[in-house]
Amino acid sequence: MSELLQPGAGEDELLAEGALRPKRLAEFIGQARVKEQLALVLGAARQRNSSADHVLLAGPPGLGKTTLAGIVAAELQVPLRVTSGPAIQHAGDLAAVLSSLVPGEVLFLDEIHRMARSAEEMLYLAMEDYRVDVIVGKGAGATAIPLELSPFTLVAATTRAGALPGPLRDRFGFTAHLDFYDDAEILSVLRRSAGLLGVQMDDDGAHEIARRSRGTPRIANRLLRRVRDYAQVHGDGVLTHPAAQAALALFDVDERGLDRLDRSVLRALTGNFGGGPVGLSTLAVSVGEEAETIETVCEPFLVRCGMLARTPRGRVATAAAWRHLGLTPPKTTMLPSADSGDTEVASDLFNQA
Repeated sequence: MSELLQPGAGEDELLAEGALRPKRLAEFIGQARVKEQLALVLGAARQRNSSADHVLLAGPPGLGKTTLAGIVAAELQVPLRVTSGPAIQHAGDLAAVLSSLVPGEVLFLDEIHRMARSAEEMLYLAMEDYRVDVIVGKGAGATAIPLELSPFTLVAATTRAGALPGPLRDRFGFTAHLDFYDDAEILSVLRRSAGLLGVQMDDDGAHEIARRSRGTPRIANRLLRRVRDYAQVHGDGVLTHPAAQAALALFDVDERGLDRLDRSVLRALTGNFGGGPVGLSTLAVSVGEEAETIETVCEPFLVRCGMLARTPRGRVATAAAWRHLGLTPPKTTMLPSADSGDTEVASDLFNQA
C-alpha cells in the first residue's frame, strides 16, 4: 500500500497529524449531528459534575475518532489515557490500566473490537459498576478479589461495530457513527490545516486536493502536506492547481482519489479473475496485502464510488472499475443470487457510470 495513505504512519507523520487536530468541539469540522449530540452529553456531565456516559465511536479510519476522544477529555477538563485493543491481550492488562485511572479520567480504547475476550468480559463489570474482580490463585483454590475503581469515562473506537458483542455495545451510553465528509467539509478542513501550517493555497489547488481525498480528513491533511512539500521544492511554495496535480501524480493518487493499492485490487479483479466474484482472502493474496487492510481501507471507498460490489460469493468489479482502468467491461457477469446459492446473469452493475 502507498505509504501516503497508510493507516499507520511514521513518527513525523503522527506528530504532524496531532498538530492539526482540533482541541475543542467548536473547532471540529464536519459530523454536525454527532457534534450536537456529543455536546449535549458532555454539557450535562459538566453540570452534574460527574463522569460522562461511556462513548462508542464507529466508522472508517481517518474520520476523527481519535480526535473526538481527545476533545471529550478537553471538554470535561480531565486527563486522557490512551490504549488499544491489541495491547490488551489478558484481563490483567485491562485491570492494570483501569486500577490506575484517577477519578473522572477519560480512557480512550482504540480498536476495541480487537481486545481479548477475557478482558472484554472484565470490561462489562468495570463500565457498569466501576469494579473488577481480580482472580488470585488457580483451580479450586482460586478466589475473586473485588477491586473498586474510580469513576471514569470510556471512549472506544472501532471500524467494525458489528464485530462487538451486543452486551458490550449496550453498555455505552452514547454511540456515534462517523460518516465520510463531503467536498465542502473537506475544503474547510484543508483551509484550516493550511492556516495552521502557514502555507498559501489558492482555491483551485484546494479543490484539487479535496476531490482526491476520499472524503477523509486524515487523507486530506496528508495530501496537503505532500503538495506543500512539492510546491516548496519545485515551485514558490504556493499550493496551486498545477502543483497539486503534479504532486498527487508523483505520489500515485489519481483523479478519483485511488492509490496504488486500490488500483491493484481492481486490476486483480478484472485481470486475474475476470471481474469476479472472488473471495476476500484470495483477493488479498493476489495483491500481496492483508485481508483486513483490503476490507477496512480499500473496500469502503471503492464500494462508495461504485467500482466494487460485495456479493455473497465474493467481490465483483463494476463497469465503472473497468472503465477507470481503461478497459472495456463485459456486457454481463455471473453474480450469485441473494436468495439462493444459484448464480444468475446480472448486468445492472455493468450499467453504472
